[in-house]
Amino acid sequence: MSVLSARGLAIGWVGRYESVLASGIELDVEEGELAVLIGPNGSGKSTLLRTLVGLQAPLGGSVNLCGGDVVRLSVEEKSRRAATVFTDRYDSGYFTVFDVVAFGRYPYTDARGRLEPRDLAAVRGAIASVGLSPLARRGFAELSDGERQKALIARAIAQDCPLLVLDEPTAFLDAPARVEVFHIVQNLARASRKAIVLSTHDIDHALRYADKLWLMDKEHRFRSGAPEDLAVSGGIGKAFDGEGFRFDLASGSFKSATAGAPLAIEIVGREGASRAWTMRLVERMGLVAATGERGNGAEEAPIARVTIEESEGGPIFSVLPLRSVARRTGSGREFEAMSYGELADILIELKYNEQA
Repeated sequence: MSVLSARGLAIGWVGRYESVLASGIELDVEEGELAVLIGPNGSGKSTLLRTLVGLQAPLGGSVNLCGGDVVRLSVEEKSRRAATVFTDRYDSGYFTVFDVVAFGRYPYTDARGRLEPRDLAAVRGAIASVGLSPLARRGFAELSDGERQKALIARAIAQDCPLLVLDEPTAFLDAPARVEVFHIVQNLARASRKAIVLSTHDIDHALRYADKLWLMDKEHRFRSGAPEDLAVSGGIGKAFDGEGFRFDLASGSFKSATAGAPLAIEIVGREGASRAWTMRLVERMGLVAATGERGNGAEEAPIARVTIEESEGGPIFSVLPLRSVARRTGSGREFEAMSYGELADILIELKYNEQA
């Protein structure tokens, strides 16, 4: 069942003159679906989200929220259909985590805002769902950025709406906290059948967690589809590629765009953590990890072969030069490295010798 849909939607601002930012937007979000919105800064992500929940008037087309035209819904009706968490700073005063989450129940309370037993149960359940039960009585202002974000998500959960809209919930969070937020919203969509829309600059996490990817590019054009389809079609690269970096289709991440074809390193060793981290080291140095297949970006044969041997103390690396150094010395001498740092030093020297 569709919880949120838009047809021919145009978004922008209305002031002295009407300014259309993007138009012709078509989208749908179903029950239990996580839709992730990505796009460069200034592409219109926040404007789109605000328009979808009725906080900003559409400049054309229509938005249907749980069966009703969002423009015609009252504030009370919208508050029972969509819960939102935007990037505005939250002045919590002396409120505790419990108090902040309890605000999510106000669409269901009487004129005095009294919480009934069912409301208290909803608040406790929402706090538990984000792992903040031990901090329920702590002051909101005392929380870390990651804990605050989880508390605001809990407030939206307590509101118990069919749709949750989160604007950049992972902004300013460290890496573990970003993963935790995506894990929370994905579990919420799966377990509670909520439709969830969030915007983010974490493209890697968007590709990993999204059921549906929404993309606003630099020209404010909107596209919707499976993450894999938008990646393979070149949509992500067109939206984000810039001078000095590009979206690498093989790895699904952004990499430096070097002038000309990069030099290659052949890596020999069984699949596992050591091989994966060796490939990351090679790529970090502006080289290509050769796979023996065409299309890895290198035009010529590898400049060296790195063989990985596992030991109790960690991987041991043997490095065999294959091109310029081997030709100059005529020895085919192997170098040994006992750590990734030593391996990096050897590869840097080989790279400079090859480019000399």
